[in-house]
Amino acid sequence: MSFVYPEMLAVAGIVCLALLAAYHWLQQQRSAALGLVAASTRRSKIRRHLPPMLFLAALTVLLAGAGRPQATVPVPRAAGTVVLAFDVSNSMGADDVKPTRLAAAQAAAINFIQAQPDSVDVGVVAFDQGALTTRTPGPDHDGAVAAVKRLNIAGGTSIGSAILGSLATIVGHPVTLPDPNADGPPPNLGYWGSATIVLLSDGEDTGGPDAEAAAALAADAGVHIETIGVGTVAGTTITVDGYQVATALNEDLLHQVADITTGSYHKAENADELNNVYKSLNLRITTQPKLVELTGAAVVIGVLLLMIGGLLMISWFGRIL
Repeated sequence: MSFVYPEMLAVAGIVCLALLAAYHWLQQQRSAALGLVAASTRRSKIRRHLPPMLFLAALTVLLAGAGRPQATVPVPRAAGTVVLAFDVSNSMGADDVKPTRLAAAQAAAINFIQAQPDSVDVGVVAFDQGALTTRTPGPDHDGAVAAVKRLNIAGGTSIGSAILGSLATIVGHPVTLPDPNADGPPPNLGYWGSATIVLLSDGEDTGGPDAEAAAALAADAGVHIETIGVGTVAGTTITVDGYQVATALNEDLLHQVADITTGSYHKAENADELNNVYKSLNLRITTQPKLVELTGAAVVIGVLLLMIGGLLMISWFGRIL
């Protein structure tokens, strides 16, 4: 603990000792004047001396509080990196989630970004058959919101590409799966325990890198993947190049990807559910040392001691002082 005005500690000590000495002298004078002997009971001594001692303690605490005490305490906060990976394949244009799957996902994501503290870096990745980083992670949340608003529908779906592309934005260099026919350990991406990938998709994977292998790579790097299934199980039809194509939410792969990284799968069949999912996302909570002023606590303690002393005086003697 430290004090902005440490000289107030000396003032509090001097005042406390001076008042204590004065109180002791007054009690001796009172006893001599009344001809009291030292045979008073323990209970009567406590009643006579406790309230004034509480007043004295309160004054000492308040004077020490005037020195503005400070202490460094660990403060929990949401921190780290969040990469929002958006499926922008043709099926995300389906309107079983109004107005469309992608539009609903964008609106909910914008609310989520705007609610994050500056300590959370937000990045944006769009994926169809491949993955494109549209915003590298950083504290510029307005830039992340603008990136989300620019997303457009195009192509198929590769959840594996989405995961690898998101990992690349986190570690700062391209990430690929190891050749399954080659010997040796998987690539070492380092440990990124404060990073989370939020993957929004209807789960209809149409090819590309193996999604489960990509998820295992993320898990080795300490990255959690939270998956959000956007769409309905009943599904609907969309028009692609003049053809009617059926599309429905496929939850199995999204469940598997989340489980591999000890993340969670969330289902969102409408805009309200999407907003609720974002509110419930488990981001990494860390602690940060923070210098906190304790003047308010000192004032509260001092006032409480004054109140207790006053109440005891009134209860025992019917008056204050």
